[in-house]
Amino acid sequence: MHLVRDAKPIYVRLRKDLTRSIKRGHAWLFSDAVDIVAAESGSVAILTDRKDEPIASGIYDPNHPIPLRICRTKLPLKLDDAWIGGQLQNAFDLRRNAFDLHSTTGYRLIAGEGDGLPGLIVDIYDRVAVIKLDGGAPENFYLPMGIAHWLQTHLHVESVVLRSRQRGRGGEAILGTLPDAPIPFLENGLIFTADVVHGQKTGFFLDQRDNRALLQSLCHARTVLNLFSFNGGFSIAAGRGGASEVTSVDIAAPAIEAAAVHWEMNGLPPIHSGHTIDCFEFLDGAIAAKRKWDLVVCDPPSFAPNEKSRERALAAYAKLAFMSARVTRRNGLLALASCSSHIDAATFTLINAEGLARARRRPTLLCERGLPVDHPTPLAMPELRYLKFQLFQLD
Repeated sequence: MHLVRDAKPIYVRLRKDLTRSIKRGHAWLFSDAVDIVAAESGSVAILTDRKDEPIASGIYDPNHPIPLRICRTKLPLKLDDAWIGGQLQNAFDLRRNAFDLHSTTGYRLIAGEGDGLPGLIVDIYDRVAVIKLDGGAPENFYLPMGIAHWLQTHLHVESVVLRSRQRGRGGEAILGTLPDAPIPFLENGLIFTADVVHGQKTGFFLDQRDNRALLQSLCHARTVLNLFSFNGGFSIAAGRGGASEVTSVDIAAPAIEAAAVHWEMNGLPPIHSGHTIDCFEFLDGAIAAKRKWDLVVCDPPSFAPNEKSRERALAAYAKLAFMSARVTRRNGLLALASCSSHIDAATFTLINAEGLARARRRPTLLCERGLPVDHPTPLAMPELRYLKFQLFQLD
């Protein structure tokens, strides 16, 4: 069974002197960088330089702002089943050597451009795999059923769910049965569940795994406040780390309910409370009541889904840094995170510094982190490194 579309390639000519950037690993060519030719979305394209010499191959869509996503820059340039099979195997080898697959059964197997497979995401939750394709070209190029059979053969998954990029549309089973309940999986020995059919992203936020483990090691005998808690990832880690009290806050009632379920599944003591309320409103009340915690985690959803929302997002992040600092005890720990790709790490540092200064707290940066090993990115594409995580101690 084929893994990718088998068709005669088209040829696309480079208009700008970007050969060096392409060879260094930048996988996106925008519409002003190539000659646009008529072709079906998802066509295989051979990219030629201005001397008409082939330099790369990729996935083509003439109607997309990024008409060409580069896949190969070394000969042979053919994009076939042997090529993608090798990419899939390389990705799996990286993951199984990076962490213990007995204590961690939830991870990202394929991270798009970072694994040389632009537009393809594959997440594993124990015996269930979730495939997600980013845009029309990847949807027409990759063959999910063939990829599902590769996953079944090499990873022994029992079900494969294909998630649509259309908001509100649930997943469909393309191999095995469609799960009728969230799928349990392990993260560093902790039990979580992923709603692979209707949940956000592919069902869970796997990118904060290492940061949850870090905070788990710092929570002993501390009171912990987890803002934008979603289904309680940082809360469960804090409970396992020996926190004396854990408070989860999220505006979505199902998220708070899921956090409570995860707490029970891990057999943690009755020291957890969940609050269904807007986090800004919760912080207003906590500041007015002069409540404080030893460790505060603030991991909001993306405030900047596009460039137009960037300025408003910067103000929101600065306000959260200010308010979160106000409820952090003296010598306490404050973790601030952002998943907004339109805000880079340097800017995130500046707005956090601004917010903490307004709160009249002097921060010491204990660590600064990005994406984990199963979310690789090309070095030449810093725009893909969306996750920022900073841990401070406040005087």
